[in-house]
Amino acid sequence: MSLNGLNPSASDARLDRTAVIGAGIVGSATAWALAREGRKVLLIDRSQPALAGASFGNAGHIACEQVQPLPSPSLLRTFWRELFAFGGPLDIPPRRWLALAPWMLGFVRAAFRQQHNTPALASLVRPAAETLESCLGEIGHRELLRRQGHYSVWPGPRGPVQAARAVREAEAIGVRAPPAPQALLAQLAARARAASAAGCWYRDSAHVIDPRRLACAFVEAAMAAGAVFAKSEVREIFPLGNRIGIRTEERLCTVPAAVVCAGVESAPLLSRFGLKAPLTAERGYHIELPGEAPLASVPVFYADHSIVVTPMDGRLRATSYLEFERHGAPPDPRKLERLRQRVSGFGYRGKASGGWVGSRPTLPDYLPGLGRAGTEADLFYAVGHQHLGLTLAAPTARAIAALAAHREPGTDLRAFDLRRFGAVR
Repeated sequence: MSLNGLNPSASDARLDRTAVIGAGIVGSATAWALAREGRKVLLIDRSQPALAGASFGNAGHIACEQVQPLPSPSLLRTFWRELFAFGGPLDIPPRRWLALAPWMLGFVRAAFRQQHNTPALASLVRPAAETLESCLGEIGHRELLRRQGHYSVWPGPRGPVQAARAVREAEAIGVRAPPAPQALLAQLAARARAASAAGCWYRDSAHVIDPRRLACAFVEAAMAAGAVFAKSEVREIFPLGNRIGIRTEERLCTVPAAVVCAGVESAPLLSRFGLKAPLTAERGYHIELPGEAPLASVPVFYADHSIVVTPMDGRLRATSYLEFERHGAPPDPRKLERLRQRVSGFGYRGKASGGWVGSRPTLPDYLPGLGRAGTEADLFYAVGHQHLGLTLAAPTARAIAALAAHREPGTDLRAFDLRRFGAVR
């Protein structure tokens, strides 16, 4: 459906709907949460739901263990070990250094605020699997979620030391991570042709069997509650008194309220409202193994290589990399080839199909941006979820629906206010 199809009269540009801009997993869940409360919703995206961006190709991981934001003093000291040139997942191409300098400075500042920022992020992350399960129960798609945790493993002689360190670090932040089953570790070691393996079981995490099906399930539930979907590219939004103007490739319309959930492309949309969103594209890659039997019924994180292998519907998906490349740049074939080689080395025997790259929308402090613009117009935003878009989709949707209804969201959102980055100059 186009916007013209929604309202065929070009002279009547007033729509009595809350616009949700962006149909990734966060936007799709938010559209459902708003429609569930009786609001008329217009979900807008240039692609079909969860077909573009990180929502399509993520690892499927509900990361309830990732309660700490990534920036930390220890990472500043050791990040060079993670560089792609040394076999790691991190790649910051030299041609990007100048453009990324302000963002990296923000990352460094945030590293010394990790302890301060952790409680805020943890308040959203810890209940994420339970929240998603509740939402899926409401829309009749509980089968998409598996709440069995995941394993982190280290094949090789240093495995016991590394696993013990991971357990200590998890316990220090209140995360349950008992040892992984010995029978599984023996099987993983044999497949990887290692003498032994060690690992731990993050019991409270979860995974979904198909990220795109999850987003589509929320969209279908929203439409059943009266929402409509418009396939159109939003070029600009701006305040018009107590309404919001939306300029698309087709037309100009106004709405009484809007939520921006447009991933890495959110910053220019928010700028007309005085909001600064210093988002960057932190790109990830995946390959898939169609028909491959999983070695475990839950995701396996090969920690030495930062690769997650997730059992999905009819396939395995292997995901990795933190590539700070320009959004829309072509994929780096070296990363896909290395991913194929390493997955093969872990003992997965199937032939990898294709290869995918997508942009995770990331703010320098690795906290999301959630809140309401301080203007007369009713503009809300849910951006910058970095690796946690799937994890935080359901908690975010509930929080935005509460804000839109002028209720307390149940979680203190002050740490996620984009005004922490100052105003647009």
